[in-house]
Amino acid sequence: MDLKGLTAMSTIETQAPTVTAPRTGWFRANWGLLLAIAALVAVLGLPTPDNLPVAGHRMLAILVFAVIVWMTEAIDYAVSAVVIAALMAFLLGLAPNVANPKVLLGTSGALGLAFSGFANTALVLVASALFLAAAMTATGLDRRIALSILSRVGTDTRSVVVGTILVGFVIAFLVPSTTARVACLVPITLGIIAAFGVDRRGAFASMLMITTVQTASIWNVGIKTAAAQNMVAIGFIERTLQTTITWLEWLIAAAPFAALMSVALYFVMTRMMPPEVREVPGGREGIRKALADLGPMKASEKKLLAISLTLLAFWATEKVLHPFDTSTTTITAVALMFIPGIGIMTWKDAQPRIPWGTVILFGVGIGLGTALLQTKGATWLADIVVAQFGLKQATALFILGTMSLFLIVIHLGFASATALASAMIPIVIAVLKSVGTEGINIVGMTMVLQFVVSFGFILVVNAPQNMVAYGTDTFAARDFVRTGLVLTVIAFALVLLLGVTYWRWLGYV
Repeated sequence: MDLKGLTAMSTIETQAPTVTAPRTGWFRANWGLLLAIAALVAVLGLPTPDNLPVAGHRMLAILVFAVIVWMTEAIDYAVSAVVIAALMAFLLGLAPNVANPKVLLGTSGALGLAFSGFANTALVLVASALFLAAAMTATGLDRRIALSILSRVGTDTRSVVVGTILVGFVIAFLVPSTTARVACLVPITLGIIAAFGVDRRGAFASMLMITTVQTASIWNVGIKTAAAQNMVAIGFIERTLQTTITWLEWLIAAAPFAALMSVALYFVMTRMMPPEVREVPGGREGIRKALADLGPMKASEKKLLAISLTLLAFWATEKVLHPFDTSTTTITAVALMFIPGIGIMTWKDAQPRIPWGTVILFGVGIGLGTALLQTKGATWLADIVVAQFGLKQATALFILGTMSLFLIVIHLGFASATALASAMIPIVIAVLKSVGTEGINIVGMTMVLQFVVSFGFILVVNAPQNMVAYGTDTFAARDFVRTGLVLTVIAFALVLLLGVTYWRWLGYV
């Protein structure tokens, strides 16, 4: 409650005791949660369609609740995961078992389904990636790499923009957490702005900060391990389609898109937000001074760099030179980081740096999607989508374009791509299974549509990394929106172009 509300309450309490003001404030503060509960009850109150199991009906009600809570940010994401698990335990537990309708699923079975995502290898990869990101931050290796790259670019503003994009590209391989990457790069970007001696709210500062965060979002698409939402899609693909996509396969498919978008980002930012300065003598020296202040590489940095490069080599050669999957090699790297002698940090050092809420949301999100698929709720909803959009006999390109537009629009209401993937990828898979298009590659199309899930280019609130950058007060939200809209249009056009060329040649579309 704000200060004005507290003052009003204080005045009312001195005159006559009443609960009207606090109740009004509570309703105003929790309208999103109340809306989600109302929608849950409303969906549950609808008659169950003949071709939809009771459990599927209840899962759709829980999905509506989850989407509203996530879109309105009514409660913390980690808390929402716990609430969703509790709803699944009771609503599914008291519903007939889909496999055997004569018996109830039971709360224990329903709770097991809710937390089934924690047994998914994709969760292991997400958690391990968060530890790697924590190690990068703890040792300062991420900052050293970023400054080393920037110290080698020219002092003119356009070279700095290129350097900023290059830094975002390189760091995406080594720091598998978008928020952690941006949190590392923001202070460096602020240092560059200070070295150029320009207004912190000027065109150059705004352009550079937006470039920093949009580069992170673009390379979330290009690299499988760069973002948690990619692991959500991989988890559903593995569980539902009994196959996976290797790190190298993802890179081959997605890197050209991300590279072309990086080029587009450079032109969009330098043309739409031209800097007020062109070159500042001494700008490079300022970065070099910041690099010198770090001192020589510490032993922990050298160890982490060696582990990271070795891990990259294992990721890139999965199913080519060895049979070890990405999750296994990543958790092995994390184990090495904690072993005495080799170790880079202790558990006590790592624990406060890990966003445990992300792990909880990821696990329950996978469980939510799995339950939607197992209870036929996703299939029933997919049949409606297929019928309404005329996708039954549509071409693969039409399906790709229609589903991409749908995901772009609905992303406007989400503040987390991980939550969006948890809610939408099961439906995407069900839709692709429902269409009658001959020869459609469900795994490939799911991967490509997962690329679109990472398009958080338009609104500041569409991704946590956007909010980290916005917190620096270097750019206005309207500048983020107008440049983000252009980037989104280019990205959508690029999806269609690659859909009829490159991705079709690879057999994905």
